[in-house]
Amino acid sequence: MTTLHLSLACGDYEIVRALMEGTVKPDGIALTMLTQMDSATRHWRMMRNGEFDAAEYSLSSYLMARDRGLPFTAIPVFLHRRFRHGFIFINAKAGIDKPKDLIGKRIGVKTFQTTAIMWLRGMLHNDYGVKQTDVEWFVELEEEIDFTPKKELKFTKLPPGKDVEKMLVAGELDAVLHSDLIDPLLEGDTRIRRLFVNNDEVEKDYFKTTGIFPIMHVMALRKDLVGENPWAPYNLLRAFEASKRAAYARLQNPRIVPLAWYRSYQEQEQAILGSDPWEYGLTERNRKNLATAIKYSHQSGLISREIPVEELFEDCTVGRGRGERMRI
Repeated sequence: MTTLHLSLACGDYEIVRALMEGTVKPDGIALTMLTQMDSATRHWRMMRNGEFDAAEYSLSSYLMARDRGLPFTAIPVFLHRRFRHGFIFINAKAGIDKPKDLIGKRIGVKTFQTTAIMWLRGMLHNDYGVKQTDVEWFVELEEEIDFTPKKELKFTKLPPGKDVEKMLVAGELDAVLHSDLIDPLLEGDTRIRRLFVNNDEVEKDYFKTTGIFPIMHVMALRKDLVGENPWAPYNLLRAFEASKRAAYARLQNPRIVPLAWYRSYQEQEQAILGSDPWEYGLTERNRKNLATAIKYSHQSGLISREIPVEELFEDCTVGRGRGERMRI
């Protein structure tokens, strides 16, 4: 069989190291791995330009793409997950001490449809009673996929040159929801702080209650690629799984990570999250995770319906009991 040559864009993660180094190779596939770009650039280049055969891609934008019939599909590989309670930042003088205090406030975001922001809006709405219509939204950047905000939203597109982080420090915004740690926090600026100062404990309680370690990204594929090579999604999924297993094995050596108490931390995390926090496939936990994200996306008006999970991913199953060990 002729080898299939694919371009694959993703982050430079330990769980894809074996694929990058070529110690794990998808059966029948030669990968050109592209890892030297930030997430926002990768997502834009994939969805707007279709530059890659496969790419790690924003879950929120992927849901929007499928809802709009864009020519992309995905396999259930989730390279990026992150708890999000620690990414609500507030102006220290805004009078905000608890989530309900956000009602009536001015909240800035880089983009409205960013997956992290979708999760945070959903959590605020469903877990803390802060509806998205209870606040004023200020959006800094152009969205990856065009959409019309719901009429009941208080929604302002900021002019070029405005930066939500600087606006938060200056008091022009009361809060910012962000996908990353913002510069003022990293610089120790006392004019801003986290809403949840004990975010680690809040996030642990969230997982113990819900079982959700929020999925941020999926592995998107061009539909024409899958149409021409229907065997490729399964082989890619198996390769990603093998690469992840290699990462877990490598991390058993505490010398790999330059942290004094790394193994102690790892053991504490595994006691909470289990032995495979980055599990792939449509497992029961992943289905709940994805269904919650779909619900939040629909609540935000980003998608027109709650899309069944099965519609979003290529069928990479081979029947019960098959594929678990090689038999000749």
